[in-house]
Amino acid sequence: MKTIIVPTDFSTAAYNAARYALGLAGQMGATRVVLYHAYELVVPVPDMPSAIPMVDSKELKKASQEGLEKMRNELVAEVPDNVILELKAENHLLSANIDGFCQDQQADLIVMGTEGGSQFEEILIGSNSVDVAKHTACPVIIVPADAVYRPIRKIVFACDFKHIGENTPIGPLKSLLSVFNASLHVLNIDHSGKGLAGETPMESLLLDTLLEGYNPIYHFVDNENVANGIIEFSEKEGADLIFIIPRKHGLFDGMFRRSRTTQLAFHSHIPLLAIHE
Repeated sequence: MKTIIVPTDFSTAAYNAARYALGLAGQMGATRVVLYHAYELVVPVPDMPSAIPMVDSKELKKASQEGLEKMRNELVAEVPDNVILELKAENHLLSANIDGFCQDQQADLIVMGTEGGSQFEEILIGSNSVDVAKHTACPVIIVPADAVYRPIRKIVFACDFKHIGENTPIGPLKSLLSVFNASLHVLNIDHSGKGLAGETPMESLLLDTLLEGYNPIYHFVDNENVANGIIEFSEKEGADLIFIIPRKHGLFDGMFRRSRTTQLAFHSHIPLLAIHE
């Protein structure tokens, strides 16, 4: 692991994510942490009233660079030895261009903060962090606004045991497990066996084969609310990271639909690792 990208909007959550990334850099042996601000230039619409203020692209770029400089100055004392803290500003839409930026920078990991503090629904629904996680091939760690970095020693993999061989990003997961030297707990949340299919034993055996040498520990928990079950289990186990796979029509979309979480505010301090299928 060499390069960590930290997209920022200069919010308190973004600062917290940057501090978390610097802690990770020390654990992972990363050599670069890049603070990245993707600002959007508003293009005037010809038929709109002339009273609407025009946006000066030079001023926008200057403000972005000044924000990055200020952020670096406030974080410089926390930068680990042998880690370079770099600054990048671009006139782009973040979610649409983050993948290309990561490829250009040869990034190994994205670390992003979240708006909305510890409310789990806001972490997972309608945020830039989720948009990035769904649109990039680079692993993303989503850091709750009140999460404090601690070395990653235990990871909970929230798994629905569907299409393990086809869709599970085993390579990136194994790389991170090796870097973190972390234990892996594979968690399936179900309610009265309704979600368990006949192929589940075969899928779990396949996953065990793919993760040979990493000694995954399997847990099957009965809970009618999947998200709530994951949080309760992870907090009880003292997990440092929750691993999810953001994919269409799968665990990520199914368990975090707004309709299932509007009545609950989840107070999780555990960051989320999202690796695209």
